[in-house]
Amino acid sequence: MEGAGPSGCSGEDFEEDVATSVPAAVRRALQLLEEDDADLRIQAACDIRRLTKKSPCCRRQLRHAVRPLVSMLRVDSSESRESALLALLNLAVKDEKNKVSIVEAGALEPIVSFLKSQNPNMQEYASASLLTLSASATNKPIITSSGAIPLLVKILRDGTPQAKADSLMALSNLSTHSDNLDIILETNPVASIIRLLKPCKKSSKTAEKCCALVESLVGYDKCRTALTCEEGGVLAIVEVLESGTKQGKEHAVGALLKMCESDRCKYREPILREGVIPGLLELTVQGTEKSQPKAHTLLQLLRESPNPRSETEPNTIENIVCNLISQIDGKDDQADGKAKKMLAEMVQVSMERSLRHLQQRAALVSTPSDLSITSCASQVSLNW
Repeated sequence: MEGAGPSGCSGEDFEEDVATSVPAAVRRALQLLEEDDADLRIQAACDIRRLTKKSPCCRRQLRHAVRPLVSMLRVDSSESRESALLALLNLAVKDEKNKVSIVEAGALEPIVSFLKSQNPNMQEYASASLLTLSASATNKPIITSSGAIPLLVKILRDGTPQAKADSLMALSNLSTHSDNLDIILETNPVASIIRLLKPCKKSSKTAEKCCALVESLVGYDKCRTALTCEEGGVLAIVEVLESGTKQGKEHAVGALLKMCESDRCKYREPILREGVIPGLLELTVQGTEKSQPKAHTLLQLLRESPNPRSETEPNTIENIVCNLISQIDGKDDQADGKAKKMLAEMVQVSMERSLRHLQQRAALVSTPSDLSITSCASQVSLNW
């Protein structure tokens, strides 16, 4: 993202000059920004972009460039706007003061207008800028009031792959401000989130942010309904739970747990139908400190049946898991280790047959009482 931009910037000679005399290069860039010549200001923006690409020191030294660069965003020249936006983007990276200063200087109005541009590059640069600026807690409510959220969701639906990814992450950042959740939800983003999640690699940052955003929104009934109505929606979350990053798994199990806690009778079956049990068992053993208790609690909610079960059914997976969980919850250290070992063995068996498990998903019927799982050694009835 930071490597793209206008072709009019100087090349290797300039970079050698920067390497030997950064303060002089900084002064020169600031001086060029004050010139009346538009080409010189564009050159200054290009220089600032290069200077700030990897240097926190230059980002601090070039803070006075923020206002002149923001004024360039309003010039009726695509080259001026593009070069200034990219310079501001680099100035904001990992610099909280610059993030706030850029917003205070009035950059949001032109940046938000670029989200509506027919130029896909400008859409990408604007999405990336809002992603960076939205990392600041101070900026979150201001970005929301600028009207950016509906436009970010529109790009999430119709933008380029890069713009979609950056818009998703910007929305994820904004969702951590509780007042923004209602506004995000009003834009009906769930279908777009799931369409982005389904084809992407489940261990990617994109999948992680998709699940983070879903976890934030799934506390609302409107989001839960949209997720279950979207074809493959719950399955996509389950797949992240199985093979996502550690943080992705945390968000995925958190989202499913919120659903089940909100209405166990309504959401237990759609979650079970997607074969969530192997992934949950794995998380109870190998998950993070956050995901383990969530997986444990979700297993409890999924295993509890409204109808009393017979204690004489030792081969049902429900009774096996109940027995293991009761041992893990006990105070006997030896029993605790033994139970975890048994869980690990069950997970290994389930993972070895994961391909067959995926093939069987489509054939699973809608009633939980008919669900089944196959191990290497034998078939175990899953009469949940």
